[in-house]
Amino acid sequence: MKKIILFLIGVVTLGTTSCSDMLDSDSERQLFDPEMNAKTDSIYYALGILQGMQQLADQYMFQGELRGDLVDVTEYTDKNLKELASFAAFESNKYDSAYVYYRIINNCNYYIAHRDTTLRTGASYVVMPEYVAVKAIRAWTYMQLARVYGKVPFYTQPLTQISQINDGNFPKLNMKEITDRLAPDLEQYCQYNNKGEYMGYVTPNFGNVAPSSIIPSALFIPAEVILGEMYLETGQYDKAARHYINYLTELSQTPHSAFLQSYSILDIRNRDKSMLLPSDFNVFSYVNSTSWQNIFTGLSDYITYIPMAPNNRSGITTKIPLAYGYDYYSNSSSYVDEIQIVPSESLINLSESQAYYYKSTESDPTNTIVSYTGIGDTRYNAVSRQEEDDETAKTTTWITKNRYARVILYRTTTVWLHLAEALNRLGMYDVAFAILKDGINKYLIKSTEEGGPQYISDASKAALQTTYPLLSEANIAKFSEPENCVGVHMHGAGMTHDYTGAVYSPGLSPYQLDTIVGLKFKELEAAGLVVGATPQDTINAVEDILCDEYALEFAFEGCRWFDLMRLARHKNDENPYGENRFGSKWLLEKLAYKKPQSLTEEPETWYLPFK
Repeated sequence: MKKIILFLIGVVTLGTTSCSDMLDSDSERQLFDPEMNAKTDSIYYALGILQGMQQLADQYMFQGELRGDLVDVTEYTDKNLKELASFAAFESNKYDSAYVYYRIINNCNYYIAHRDTTLRTGASYVVMPEYVAVKAIRAWTYMQLARVYGKVPFYTQPLTQISQINDGNFPKLNMKEITDRLAPDLEQYCQYNNKGEYMGYVTPNFGNVAPSSIIPSALFIPAEVILGEMYLETGQYDKAARHYINYLTELSQTPHSAFLQSYSILDIRNRDKSMLLPSDFNVFSYVNSTSWQNIFTGLSDYITYIPMAPNNRSGITTKIPLAYGYDYYSNSSSYVDEIQIVPSESLINLSESQAYYYKSTESDPTNTIVSYTGIGDTRYNAVSRQEEDDETAKTTTWITKNRYARVILYRTTTVWLHLAEALNRLGMYDVAFAILKDGINKYLIKSTEEGGPQYISDASKAALQTTYPLLSEANIAKFSEPENCVGVHMHGAGMTHDYTGAVYSPGLSPYQLDTIVGLKFKELEAAGLVVGATPQDTINAVEDILCDEYALEFAFEGCRWFDLMRLARHKNDENPYGENRFGSKWLLEKLAYKKPQSLTEEPETWYLPFK
């Protein structure tokens, strides 16, 4: 612990990097035992904490992606990255440092201990959004430490003296224990009053000091989101679902948008010149939709991200674009041949194995026909660039999703899919599938007699209006128009939903719960499992379907390993097959192509060495 926090002894220096730093409001502001009793002073602390987030950005991305199953290394890969990918990272690895996390935690602790929260403008406590946001960052940082290292030293007081470190007997806590310590405190900022009015806080917006190139409101993590994440990690699914729903219904400005990546005939033929399309194939398009790949240029789906400096003179830069083959910082930003991280065969096979659903050209105004063909999901191709060498037939692949100097932490789509994971574990696998298929919209709660969906149970329809009130009387208007509430699988798989315009037609698309779960059952049977038709079997199958969707949607964003670990732990705790460490075996099978010798069925081997 001395090594980790010695840098803070005697002085708290926040926001003091360079005079041109993109997150530095006042580079001369070095603070010695300061008072934070003015309405605006603490902005320098908050921006300093965000600078700490920049310093851990590359580590977060590389740890989360290279240890997963969606990428592979090349002959050009840096040895530190190769160590992460092969689960052979030792203490010398530059992307294994608890120091960068504790720097943020101690700065958050100092802010929380000293900030005057009683300051008001009229009836409004003006610093509370910022105060809650700092607590949320501290919770995220501790959660990330537990994800990476297992049990970690825990403290909430600011440490500024040598004696505090020497005398400190800090407990080592795991994810559940950290959640038990921090979640109750955050809960008080996510409440409804006795009139049913939401009293939570939006994230602060530093638009008056932040550069115009970033989204100030997306620099912090909403408390509702981090509570949902902590509860999901620890298997508290009811609490997780409620907080995700609070975020979507009370805080999100765009709870869902129609992000659709349509194939064009040219795209398909360029990818596979031998592909024969069905005679009735029709390129799928959708009113009011935005191309899915534009998320990563326009940041339209972002909740929280870490913006990195656009050049060395402006602050902390990133090595992420270069690792994926794009020299972001050169004078003429360009692709390079020395690519260090490439898509794995596992991801490519998953993407290419997906069905693509389209409205047949044989449809007419009175009869819509939806068909499918095996041309694959569009998302992988939308964020990659391939070139084939005619002489060697070797294909070079660059990932364009990471062309920009930013690291995504949460998107609105993350909340939807994690909500689906929680609801599935609560037994509402039909609603979890609806989030993939139709999106949450007003049609879901209609009875079958009224033309509503047949795959949603009456119990689930009732829960959507009461216990998990996405479609309650107070909230249904936010999800009324299906054009703005499409299913996540539609982002890359075409017309998976069952409605056309204002008409819902049950069974319209071939993408149906029983069909897709049945296909997953066959995969499990091929792996030697005896699959029945119990709810637990279906829950496990839908969880695997969600895991595939995570890969298609979030590949190369730095969260894959953490998703796999969480799912594996939950499969260990509760699975329908009675196998000891079922989730551990599932995880090892995902990573079999890497042959990770240090990784075993013992969850303790999944963590990096703490240093």
